[in-house]
Amino acid sequence: MLVQPKFRGFISIAAHPEGCAKNVAEQIKYVQGKGEFNGPKRVLVLGASTGYGLASRIAFTFAGGARTIGVIYERPPTAKRTATAGWYNTAAFEQSTLEGQAYTVNGDAFSQAVKEEVYQLIKDHFGQLDAVIYSLAAPRRQHPSTGKIYKSVLKPLGSCFIDKTVVFPTKEVTNVRIEPATPAELENTVMVMGGDDWRLWTEGLLREGLLAKEFMTLAYSYLGPKLTEPIYRKGTIGKAKDHLEQTGVKLSSLLKPIFGSAKVAINKAVVTQASSAIPVVPLYIAILFKLMKEQGTHEGCIEQMYRLGRGLVEDSLQLDNLGRIRLDDLEMSPLIQEELPKIWKEVTTANVCDITDIIGYQRAFEQLFGFSVPGIDYTAASEVEIPIRSLKNKINS
Repeated sequence: MLVQPKFRGFISIAAHPEGCAKNVAEQIKYVQGKGEFNGPKRVLVLGASTGYGLASRIAFTFAGGARTIGVIYERPPTAKRTATAGWYNTAAFEQSTLEGQAYTVNGDAFSQAVKEEVYQLIKDHFGQLDAVIYSLAAPRRQHPSTGKIYKSVLKPLGSCFIDKTVVFPTKEVTNVRIEPATPAELENTVMVMGGDDWRLWTEGLLREGLLAKEFMTLAYSYLGPKLTEPIYRKGTIGKAKDHLEQTGVKLSSLLKPIFGSAKVAINKAVVTQASSAIPVVPLYIAILFKLMKEQGTHEGCIEQMYRLGRGLVEDSLQLDNLGRIRLDDLEMSPLIQEELPKIWKEVTTANVCDITDIIGYQRAFEQLFGFSVPGIDYTAASEVEIPIRSLKNKINS
């Protein structure tokens, strides 16, 4: 099949298997080149197919020597349609591992059925876990006990939000107006993006006796600058992240009998499907990337997750007064954050390509789906029916 990009807003309904595979290979090459660290050896990654979850799985496997179980929720390929990018990412990851080093579950991580499947995989192949990485980002969640469906929204709280944003693919800089969330929308967002499901996973694994002594669980979050506060940290998603962080404190108490811990890592802004869907954020990231690249401090997901893995082992990570791991330290440096608002005030449609890295942002976004990857021949036909090795039903899973 000749695979071409089909973008609709912040998603692509097509993904290029060779492009995705090369992205994974480059991340593996990066961590192997940085050197090994003595990380946890039995790791569960929830949300393992893209972004920070995929990078975590790669870093802990190829630099930390871990065996992993990854939970993904991806569409498999058919003879007439490509799989999602996360499917191809996972297939490429597993192809690079040894037999028995990686297992994958494809299904809704919020569901009890997937939790039960993972429990059994651990019992059959790992015995217990040393670490769980919680990296789920979803627009909706069905509660496993009540069956109620919650849908998250990206809205401000209290008052209407108006500020600059950039529209793709035209790169037009325009104003966006977003009405404030209702109390019900806020509750829904916290139930989807907060810490409730992280709690259920941790409690279930502990109840099943599947957590080793000195077990560690990590959840990923974002703080961001004052510029994005109204729509992010002080909006519905920010309240959800507050709940996630509060959950981490409670889980650390729960894990004390096994000398375990639960921490939240505040990561740097990067190009993901989730971040691309938030008004204002893509334009902020485009400016951020330009400044950080000029200063040589820019990091993507894999650089961040390698730094996290090594830092956990070496106890060299920066913590804030709330005990959160601050991997956003370079993004939030005064040198960056003092310059960024100046560019924000100046940016228009006419100059956006000159004073921001909007071109690099768009390229990075396309690469999420395997497109615009150097060295890939996009005029050649591709084999799209690629299985994920560990899935029992292969392509039809």
